[in-house]
Amino acid sequence: MAGNVLTALLGPTNTGKTHRAVERMLEHESGMIGLPLRLLAREIYDRVSVRVGEQAVALVTGEEKRIPARPRYFVSTVEAMPIERDVDFVAVDEIQLMAHPERGHVFTDRLLRLRGRSETWFMGSDTIRPLLKRLAPTAEVLSFPRLSRLRAAGSRSLPALPPRSAVVAFSMTRVYELAERLKRRRGGAAVVLGALSPRTRNAQVALFQAREVDYMVATDAIGMGLNLDLEHVAFADLEKFDGRETRSLQTAELAQIAGRAGRHHNDGSFGTVGPLPALPEPVARAIETHHFPAERSLYWRSSDLDFSSLDKLVASLKVPPPLDFQRSVAHADDLSALIALGKNSEIRSRARGSEAITLLWDVCRIPDYRKLLIDQHAALLSEIYLQLSGTRGRLDPDWLRQRIDRLDDESGDIDVLLARLDFVRTWTYVSYQGDWVDDPKTLQNRTRGIEDRLSDALHQRLVERFVERRRTTAHLATAIERASPFVKLSELKRALFESAAEAAPEQWLSQLADAPHDAFGVDERARILAKGRPIATLSRGVDVLHPEVVLTLDDEVGAGDRARLLRRLVAFVRDLTAEILGGLIPGAQHELGAAARGLVYQLGQGLGTTRARDAAPQLAALTAADHEKLAEAGVAIGSRVVYVAAGLTPERVLVRRALAGAWLGAEAAPELPPRGAPSFRPSSRRSAAAWLLVGYPLVAERAIRADVLERLDRNLERAARAGRPIPRALCRRLDCSSAELAAIARVLGHVRLERRRRRRRARGTAAAAKLPSS
Repeated sequence: MAGNVLTALLGPTNTGKTHRAVERMLEHESGMIGLPLRLLAREIYDRVSVRVGEQAVALVTGEEKRIPARPRYFVSTVEAMPIERDVDFVAVDEIQLMAHPERGHVFTDRLLRLRGRSETWFMGSDTIRPLLKRLAPTAEVLSFPRLSRLRAAGSRSLPALPPRSAVVAFSMTRVYELAERLKRRRGGAAVVLGALSPRTRNAQVALFQAREVDYMVATDAIGMGLNLDLEHVAFADLEKFDGRETRSLQTAELAQIAGRAGRHHNDGSFGTVGPLPALPEPVARAIETHHFPAERSLYWRSSDLDFSSLDKLVASLKVPPPLDFQRSVAHADDLSALIALGKNSEIRSRARGSEAITLLWDVCRIPDYRKLLIDQHAALLSEIYLQLSGTRGRLDPDWLRQRIDRLDDESGDIDVLLARLDFVRTWTYVSYQGDWVDDPKTLQNRTRGIEDRLSDALHQRLVERFVERRRTTAHLATAIERASPFVKLSELKRALFESAAEAAPEQWLSQLADAPHDAFGVDERARILAKGRPIATLSRGVDVLHPEVVLTLDDEVGAGDRARLLRRLVAFVRDLTAEILGGLIPGAQHELGAAARGLVYQLGQGLGTTRARDAAPQLAALTAADHEKLAEAGVAIGSRVVYVAAGLTPERVLVRRALAGAWLGAEAAPELPPRGAPSFRPSSRRSAAAWLLVGYPLVAERAIRADVLERLDRNLERAARAGRPIPRALCRRLDCSSAELAAIARVLGHVRLERRRRRRRARGTAAAAKLPSS
């Protein structure tokens, strides 16, 4: 792919780089963004799906793929980016990770080879600027100032840390120790580890964001773009084990984590936890001013692999880099696994020919989520390859079932649950690899269900161990108000949170946050239903397509769970609006001309229907190409109305009635048309604009479905021009009386046309009578 515009956004944290990239992507008809962490990918997926609905967005990570039928946008981890997809816009975040010893070669490959059709962005630290310019000399480099100030605050004891602080440590033992101390002294802390599943991580972050706790203990997982309302970051450790050795963190690494303090325009601070001394003055000043040494080298691995033999594949993976500032990957799990499996004589005998060797390489790329010794991980990979390369060509379902069933166990402590989650991720990854298993969809649902249950259990264990949730009604009100811009204080029903154990019967609320689209529905009273139970209502928003969602639950549910469920419901509503418009989202049809885009906007504001006379200037300016593209999108342009055919089914008319009710209010909203009715006589008076919103324009006090109105109009015109009376069959089609049909014909102007035609015939007959006979 060859992109037209190549841009690099480089600079410190909290400059809005990722936010700008997401906004830019949504300005394009299609796009893809690669992110450094599965957790961050899920966060961005949630953010984008709230904007455009989940049916327009795909989430692709190594072990999770949510790909709807026709996605426009792909949110992915960098390693899992579907690079075969041809999209208008591509972005890769944290591009400075080209200098990472283990993952760097993937980021370097994306910089060198991945481009959007129209535009490509790379975002990251300014430390990578010299190397990026050498690899992409045509890139325009942009920098933006940090939105808030970051200042050093010295060293403080743990009890003296201010609220809204994150304490950072680099081992789970230290994280647990610090969280328990905060529970004893300050009521508890949320815990964020890189090993957490997105579901558990979201629940823990929700605890913090909703101010159910004022502290967080985390690893450096918070350093890669996760958005948190932090005011202070405190380092409890300044060294970490990187998989090979224990080393001191570099200044740029400290800055990446410290930069999470202060969000948007709120200033932040950073420091250490005693007994650690304050950061040295040069280090603190460098973090405050965002000045760090530039990276001098990056990691590279050849993408031109030779699958003609096992030894040649290994050799191609070890090809030295072509440039002096590029370094070979010293350690990669997939290459280590390939070398280990290559020592197995049975595997070597089967790995002959490009197809068998490609399969072996695919197996070796199964991530080692459990972080085992290479021999233990290789043993599992060997078993998988031997089954896949055998006569059956798939994994034995009984063998799989035995290994997966033993993981479906919610008992045990935090570490046990984490270990099970890691192993479940392995089998989820396997389930998405083409035809490796007999029934991929069933296996995916099975492993996802297990991961969800383990995640909920893990969140509960974390809360039980590290949180004492005691809050007043006023504190709870503040928590919910700050947790989400959609939540209203009127939703507060109870005064106190209950413990996680007492709230267990309501775990279905947490499950709803990740439920599929069809788990929800709406009714004509503008309520959102889950399993037949009303859980929220729609109210007037910025326009008819974007209603507010207000939770109506009476349960004693934590603000964190409410915020997560609310995000899910907002995304569900965005999907509904996309469905009634047939995917014709206003503002997204960049290939259309200005007049066609204006028509699409009018259709959006009419929930899929607008009167032709109201859109006359736009219709007159449409080009042939516009007509073709609109027709492909399901837009019918009639003489009376322009409508989206997909929005006229009974199910979508119900959705339109709910949206109309939210926008107009109960007293002004139209009634719900009888299911599938071609027309009906309303029992209450409403404005003509209100009936358009449900796709039933009002003609002579009768609401007629848009497509039926167009057919009726053509039939009446043909009869009038031919001088024939109104066909009685139309009464049956319209389900109305002959008097009503005559009134409709008069309003549409066809009776006048019929009379003129009759008068002309009468004058012609009289003139013929006066002619002399031959």
